[in-house]
Amino acid sequence: MKTNLLTWLTCLTLLWAGNTAAQTPTQKQVRYLSGTDNTHTATWDFYCTGGRKSGFWTKIQVPSCWEQQGFGSYNYGRDYKTYGKNFRFADEKGMYKHTFQVPATWRDREVFIVFEGSMTDTEVKINGQLAGPIHQGAFYRFKYNLSDKLNFDKPNVLEVTVSKMSADASVNNAERLADYWIFGGIFRPVYLEAFPKQFSPQLAIDARADGSFKMNVALKGLRQATDVQADIVNAQGTVVGTARGRANAQDSLIQLKTTVSKPLLWTSETPNMYRVNVAMQAGGQNLYQTSERFGFRTIEIRRGKGVYVNGTQVKFKGINRHSWWPETGRTLNDSIHLMDVQLMKEMNMNAVRMSHYPPDAKFLEICDSLGLYVLDELAGWQKAYSTPAGAKLVKEMVQKDVNHPSIIFWSNGNEGGHNKELDDDYGQYDLSNRPVIHAHHRPGNQHNGIDCNHYENYYSSQKILADSLIYMPTEFLHAQDDGGAAVGLHDFWELHWSSQRSAGGFLWALVDEGIVRTDQRNIIDVNGVNAPDGVVGPHREKEGSFYAIREIFSPIKIDLEELPAKFNGTLEVENRYHFNNLSQCFFQWELVNHRQPGETFTGSTTMKKSRVESPKIAPLAKGKLKLGLPKDWKNYDALVLSAFDPQKNLVYKWTWSTGSNKQLLRNILTLQEKEKQPIETAETDTTLTLKASNITVTFNKTNGHITGLKGNSGDKLSFGNGPILVAGQAKFTGLRRRTESDGEVIEASYEGDLKTVRWKMYGSGWLQLDYEYALQGDFPFAGLSFTYPENFVIGAKWLGKGPYRVWKNRLQGVNTDVWENAYNNTHTGAAPWIYPEFKGYFADIAWLEMNTVEGKFLVASPDKGLFVRLFDFYGLSGVKSSPDLPGGNLSFLDAIPPLGTKLALNIDANTKNLGPNSELNHLNGSTKRTLYFFFGLPKTTGTPQPYTVPAKNDLF
Repeated sequence: MKTNLLTWLTCLTLLWAGNTAAQTPTQKQVRYLSGTDNTHTATWDFYCTGGRKSGFWTKIQVPSCWEQQGFGSYNYGRDYKTYGKNFRFADEKGMYKHTFQVPATWRDREVFIVFEGSMTDTEVKINGQLAGPIHQGAFYRFKYNLSDKLNFDKPNVLEVTVSKMSADASVNNAERLADYWIFGGIFRPVYLEAFPKQFSPQLAIDARADGSFKMNVALKGLRQATDVQADIVNAQGTVVGTARGRANAQDSLIQLKTTVSKPLLWTSETPNMYRVNVAMQAGGQNLYQTSERFGFRTIEIRRGKGVYVNGTQVKFKGINRHSWWPETGRTLNDSIHLMDVQLMKEMNMNAVRMSHYPPDAKFLEICDSLGLYVLDELAGWQKAYSTPAGAKLVKEMVQKDVNHPSIIFWSNGNEGGHNKELDDDYGQYDLSNRPVIHAHHRPGNQHNGIDCNHYENYYSSQKILADSLIYMPTEFLHAQDDGGAAVGLHDFWELHWSSQRSAGGFLWALVDEGIVRTDQRNIIDVNGVNAPDGVVGPHREKEGSFYAIREIFSPIKIDLEELPAKFNGTLEVENRYHFNNLSQCFFQWELVNHRQPGETFTGSTTMKKSRVESPKIAPLAKGKLKLGLPKDWKNYDALVLSAFDPQKNLVYKWTWSTGSNKQLLRNILTLQEKEKQPIETAETDTTLTLKASNITVTFNKTNGHITGLKGNSGDKLSFGNGPILVAGQAKFTGLRRRTESDGEVIEASYEGDLKTVRWKMYGSGWLQLDYEYALQGDFPFAGLSFTYPENFVIGAKWLGKGPYRVWKNRLQGVNTDVWENAYNNTHTGAAPWIYPEFKGYFADIAWLEMNTVEGKFLVASPDKGLFVRLFDFYGLSGVKSSPDLPGGNLSFLDAIPPLGTKLALNIDANTKNLGPNSELNHLNGSTKRTLYFFFGLPKTTGTPQPYTVPAKNDLF
């Protein structure tokens, strides 16, 4: 699908930007003066007035943010807050020159120059003449009529002066005093449009779910009565409806109406698109032709009930998206737009908010085609445009974006950036009269029956949802460091899903805004704590929350943690699609066997697989999925189920073990050799030592800890300094050794909460640890811990949930398989964005193989529910990072902590406010577990290889 869509986009771009000779005289003709995107730029002359590379004429690539071309100075929009009252923003100007020619055939046409976006105040001159008033506002398409200023027989000179800071304080307040990077320059394309003298500059469509179709056709230059016809064409190219009207000379608008019988409707799940072809004719001659893509759909706010699309209540699974790429800032290309939409769809999202400005037109076209609901937002981060400035920009935004069916709401600014005098301006240009909302964080700013209050906790959200307004937080669960995003999301989403007055919500945010600093050796800068708050990195590196969101937002919900003892091959399924029946989806099961420790590869081997007949489960209904498994399904390690949407995209993949951990370890735990091996014991005043199969373990008689260890290679392994109880009290009272028929046993005794610690060494070298503790109360974590030098670690391989780490309130998005992560010291949201993080809490571990510079060692547990903590890390960074870690640095746990959220410098570690799953662990009673350790590599049956190990190796 990606390849086909990219091909379509490329063809569309070539058609749009192609040779004007191929375009008929009755159509709009386009010629680019700049390049089309950040990978196809044009070279213009440039003079920067301040900062780097200033004070002389040189060259620049257009479109671009000039900082990324090495000019001027960088600012983050909150620098005024960071540096205080004496701070001054960089205010350089950029002066552009470009020479171009126009076809002589354009002499009898209306020719406009169009700027898709320029930061910020933009003065345009053609051949020394002002094209029109200076444009103020960065993110909006604006144009000037150049027809009377162009040379058709010699080159034309375009001069553009762009002022980074606007002369209008309200524009700076709305756009540049903001929590994002602010740039200067012509950052979106510039091109010429040539129209016949009689033409339509603008179409505004209202196409409803009942098939009713209205369209306002703006008219220019009519000199006589003119027939206007609109043919509505479906995806197969068939005309399904026609509207006609007759305009008089000098008319500036005509409205056409018709009805299409049973149109295919547009939703995020069914993005059915139509095209309307408009023709203007007079006296038997074609005057002008144009076309527009649109969709039939109806949006309603039913006060006190919810948001409805085509008569069905919908809940938005959304996220906030900045227009962003680290090398080029806000200058993007079609592939980046497509990638972002596909990432959101991969997370099973159905909506996106344009934060905090309207996007490139191409992004909206892809939302139309692939299906995402869009909140299109007027800039205004904390402060609003003045009415004179904002009124022009509302008009420009709406006229550019009005016919995109993906846009469901206009958002009139953000968090205090609402100029309420502009609320009724949107409807002046939007024939469909979409609702206007206020995306805010201050009570009392609700609008049109929707409360969008930001960053409420779980319990305050409950109260709002129980009130009379529809609640749709346009920002929640701030995704800074590893917090927010999917942390706590399961509880939030279930609350919203089950609440009548919820319209869903929008997580903050998609992307870490890291910019490649051309003034600092091309490091990627996130401005400290300000910009790294995405669920993907600057180049779209996926955090653990990405996959957890995917599971939580899955429209196919299978709420089954493990297969029941008497599983009969039938699963309970909930259809959380709003419009799709599950019969339109397809399912596939696999029976797999996991790879073993010591094998070269990770993952599992598929032994059997089959497609499943999709059940007929209506939208928002529940039903059963019958897998039709073979009789021997329990003979395999795991059952894997994959669900695909009607477009054959993977929705989610679930994995369930078919048996116990003991079964999974049946070929790994070889406690006894065929020939019984001796176990040596030694004792001093302070130590007890066990040795078997060349593995030596020494225990300290004063504290019960492992204090010395050699693997079966004969070399030291620095594992030890434990066990320690990570929660509760344990006072060591002594060690005693005894011999059993199959091994040597050392028992440690304690006073307090640690009831049993029993070690047993087998002749094979396997070391067994049985422990029991009893805790009463609330604890962040529970279990035992040891220590190993982190800087000795090469990597880890394990059978369990992965490959990402988890938190108590973010257990989703990981599946059972054999995973391997190389060591890294990644801090989530920070360079170099290497994911998955090596360090953290990892869930449901059956076995774990540590690879170190001292050799390998293996840990396994026949008991389910084991968490392994790998080394020192944080979830939220701060003066005191959060949450606290257990003692030691290599822990085997039965309970792990929840994570909180962070916004800038402020950590909210009071996790219980995020919902029931974010409370501490409520422990009441005893916990028992068995662990097995093998220090070294097991024997191999392979042919000896032709080398000789050095007799002495002094490296370690």
